[in-house]
Amino acid sequence: MGQATVIILHPPPEGEGPLTTLLAEARDRLADHQTTLFARGGADQVRIDRRPRAATFGARVDELAGSVGGGLVLLGAGAVARLTLGDARRLVAVAAAGGRRALTNNRYSSDVCAVSDAAALRSLPPLVGDNALPRWLSEQAGFAVHELPGRTRLAFDLDTPLDVAVLALLARPPAGLRRFAAEHDLAVPRLAELRALARDPHGELLVFGRSSAHTLAWLETHSACRIRFLAEERGLRTAGPRQRPARSTLGRLLALRGPDALVDIVAELADGAVLDLRVLLADRLGRDERRWPAPEDRFAADLVRAQDVADPWLRALTRAAAEAPLPILLGGHTLLGPGLPLILGA
Repeated sequence: MGQATVIILHPPPEGEGPLTTLLAEARDRLADHQTTLFARGGADQVRIDRRPRAATFGARVDELAGSVGGGLVLLGAGAVARLTLGDARRLVAVAAAGGRRALTNNRYSSDVCAVSDAAALRSLPPLVGDNALPRWLSEQAGFAVHELPGRTRLAFDLDTPLDVAVLALLARPPAGLRRFAAEHDLAVPRLAELRALARDPHGELLVFGRSSAHTLAWLETHSACRIRFLAEERGLRTAGPRQRPARSTLGRLLALRGPDALVDIVAELADGAVLDLRVLLADRLGRDERRWPAPEDRFAADLVRAQDVADPWLRALTRAAAEAPLPILLGGHTLLGPGLPLILGA
C-alpha cells in the first residue's frame, strides 16, 4: 500500500457579511469533523488548504499534486457533508492502492475524488471546478473510475447557510451543527407548513429547478400530496460555451410579470413551492455567477430575510416569498436534491 494524502480546499469566503461569515464557520466545523474521519480512516496526512482560490481549479490541483507522493483524496470545504467513516476508509484505500484507479461520489458531478496516482494530475487542464475531474480521469488519463454507494446522501453540500439549517434536521448531524444552527438562528422557513402540505392528499407541491428523476421518484413514494415537477438547468455549473443560454419557464414568467408576481404565479400552479433560486438568477442574468447579486444577498434570500437583500429585484422576490399566504421556499442545488427528504420530514 502506498501513501494517501487528503487535502480539503478551504479558501477564504467570497464577499463579506454576517451570513457569509456564518457559512465559513460552519464549513470550518465540517472540515475539522472530516479531518477526524479521514485520520481514523487511515490517511497518512490530512491537510486543509486555506489559500485564496487559484485562477482555475486545474491550476490549484497541478500545484498540489506536485507536493504529494502517492495518492490523493481531494474535496472542497462544505462538500459531502454527510460523509461517513466507511466512506472515508474507501476513499483512502483507493488513494493508497497504486495503479490508475479513482473513486468519487458522482462521476458526472464530483465533490470528492480519490486518485491513486497524484502525479497524473500534473497534466490536468484548466478545469473551472472539480465536477468534471472524474470524467477527465476516465476519458483522458486512463483511470478506472468508480462511485461510492449513497450518491444522493453524498450530494449534500454546505453551499449556503440554509443548507446548514437543513442539515441540522438530521437526527445526528455532524460536528455539532444543530447547536451551531440554533445559536445563529438558522432555520428552514415555513418548515411546518411544507411538511403539512406534503401530508395532504388534496394539496399540490411545486418543485422547480435542478432536481432529478431520483428525487421525483422519492417524492411520489413519500408524499401524499400531488407533485408538480419542473426539472430545469441541470448541469448549470458545468455547461460548456456552446450550450444555449440558461432559460427556465418560471424565470420567463417572472421576466414578463415581475418579481412581485411570484405568489400569483405559484398559486396558479400549486399550494406551495420549493424553488431553485439560482436557476431564476441564471435565467435573468446568465450562468456567470459574477453577474449575480452578491452571495450575502443570495443567502439572505434563502432565509427570506428581505430586509437584508440589497439587490432590488431579488429583494422584491424575497419579500413576495416571505409575505406569501402559501409556503414558498427558496434555495440552491442541495435544497432540490438531498435536502428535500429532510425538509419534508423523512
